[in-house]
Amino acid sequence: MSGTGETAKRILIIEDDPVISEVQKDFLEAGGFQVEVAANGDEGLRRAIGEPFDLLLLDLMLPGLDGYEICRQVREVKEIPILMVSAKKEEIDKIRGFGLGADDYLIKPFGVGELVARVKAHLARYERLTQSGAAADAEAGNASARIQMPNLIIDKRSRQVFVAGKETPLTTKEFDLLLYMASHPNRVFRKEELFERVWGLDSYGDLATLTVHVSRLREKIERDPSKPQQIETIWGVGYRFNL
Repeated sequence: MSGTGETAKRILIIEDDPVISEVQKDFLEAGGFQVEVAANGDEGLRRAIGEPFDLLLLDLMLPGLDGYEICRQVREVKEIPILMVSAKKEEIDKIRGFGLGADDYLIKPFGVGELVARVKAHLARYERLTQSGAAADAEAGNASARIQMPNLIIDKRSRQVFVAGKETPLTTKEFDLLLYMASHPNRVFRKEELFERVWGLDSYGDLATLTVHVSRLREKIERDPSKPQQIETIWGVGYRFNL
């Protein structure tokens, strides 16, 4: 970013509290980002879709459209990182946000250092995904671009998942998590390791985020999510993807 000769990544903050947005803007700009602010949901959606931003920092409670609706509409047309910000702590709010395609969920109040770290991690993660996707397109052989099991097919290049022959839509992070675990079958993963590998976050990570994503994946790929066979919980350790 700054000092590297690269163009600074553009971030759009959608936040109606000017004190909060100004603090966030100052610290992100100090981190080398180009930052702009939209103070209501309607302006935020218009700019998020119509302008080339690299990441959205999205408050949930906004005048006009709320953050959930903005997330839903942006995710239909763009695959940029979306970080939701809210004072709501209930797991159901996180589940709803992740289900609409949010990449992360920060609970107010949070430290600006944590915010900057998460923004950098998500941008780096998306950059790696873009590069690996381009590399995959250049590879020959469809077999290497697919993970295929009796009831599950994961297409790495198209980022599609098929369960029992039917395409099953996944959010960006759901796909990343499934692909990572399926690429290392029968291995036990610690929760901290999965969070770091998939979200690119370590000590700032909220492991409840991982739990929510595992639960949603089971609902989409397991025959009986209440008795998961594919993604197994290893109590006291983490999870294992069974081949």
